[in-house]
Amino acid sequence: MSEQFDQSSRWKETPFGVESGESMSIDLEDRDDEFVVTADLPGFDKDDIDVQLTDDTLEIHADHEEEHEEEQEGRYIRQERTRRSMSRSIRLPEAVDKSEVTAEYDNGVLTVTLPKATPSEGGEQVEIE
Repeated sequence: MSEQFDQSSRWKETPFGVESGESMSIDLEDRDDEFVVTADLPGFDKDDIDVQLTDDTLEIHADHEEEHEEEQEGRYIRQERTRRSMSRSIRLPEAVDKSEVTAEYDNGVLTVTLPKATPSEGGEQVEIE
């Protein structure tokens, strides 16, 4: 039961969305024609990171697993496994052009660039019944 409580207490509501696991520091910057999200993910490899964009939410998940095995003379073997996981959902204040979103990962920093969607010209006439 205490394990369930520990897991549930790892979820935290933030002004940008929901955060779980270890703390993932992010910046959300509005650069007039695009949003730029910068997330600190030290110790993760590029393949450990998953970025998803659904509706008005950017989701970042990072999961890293390591296994160390050390055999010493005699009967003792030391084996350790570590797993780190981070997750963050960021609500975007405006619609973005999903087809133009890019992401880069360099030296533990993930940068996601999300160009804002341009409003369609002319609009669509809606019939009133």
